[in-house]
Amino acid sequence: MRCFLCLIALLKALPVFADATLIGSYHWTSDDHHFGGFSAIEVSNDGSEFVAVSDRGHILSGELTREDGVITDVSFGKILDLYGPDEEYLTYEENDSEGLAVAPDGTLFISFEWTHGVRSFDSVGAFGSELLTTPLFNGLQSNASLEALAIDNAGTLYTLPERSGIATRPFPVFRYKDGVWDQPFTIPRRGPYLMSGADIGPDGRLYLLERDFVGIGFRNRIRRFALDGTEEETIIETGIRTHDNLEGISVWEDADGLRMTLISDDNFRAFQRTEIVEYRLTD
Repeated sequence: MRCFLCLIALLKALPVFADATLIGSYHWTSDDHHFGGFSAIEVSNDGSEFVAVSDRGHILSGELTREDGVITDVSFGKILDLYGPDEEYLTYEENDSEGLAVAPDGTLFISFEWTHGVRSFDSVGAFGSELLTTPLFNGLQSNASLEALAIDNAGTLYTLPERSGIATRPFPVFRYKDGVWDQPFTIPRRGPYLMSGADIGPDGRLYLLERDFVGIGFRNRIRRFALDGTEEETIIETGIRTHDNLEGISVWEDADGLRMTLISDDNFRAFQRTEIVEYRLTD
């Protein structure tokens, strides 16, 4: 009887697999020398507009054109530098921007993985706030900390580091609520994947984008959870080189259901590419 109960507990702990269908992948290019290195994307509720940030302290906004639901063109404005509250461009140590979340009132939040913390911006191109940080971040690895960022409808932020420090250690989830940081739950590490992006969908669940580099290319995975770290589901687990280095995720809803828009970081390398990938959730 005890073994049977142990088996039931084990099955409950294993991830559930959901279904998603690839809609398309758009190869996005530009001659602007600041173009590339995109680490996060947020798409408007109707899917027509977006904001993206790069990991070199740049931000841009633009529009997505679709035909039969598939992206056919991307237009955007000037690529802008990120500034701090002193109205000066963020230094090299400060500008490793990785995660992006847009609040219901339009405020943008951007997380940084070298100087551990989050800044708020009233709009694209606005000066940023002081760094929102906490001693809870002190143990995070340099250049591998706050990679993923999401916000719920109440304005509560959730952020995760790229690495947890040890392969057997779960990813800590840090929460910023009512001006206070805490660490309410963790996300289990499964396999060699590292954290690269996060979003909270219209369904109120936390979507986590992960990637693994295996020498000849990347493979990607998306898992989703309830906002307490339970109800784990694996939605996508791609093969090697199905996509490039996917780092940003935005989950939104159209007439046909939930859709995920993903963006890749080309690391400013000629042999990689910037692509915007979209999947539709079918379960």
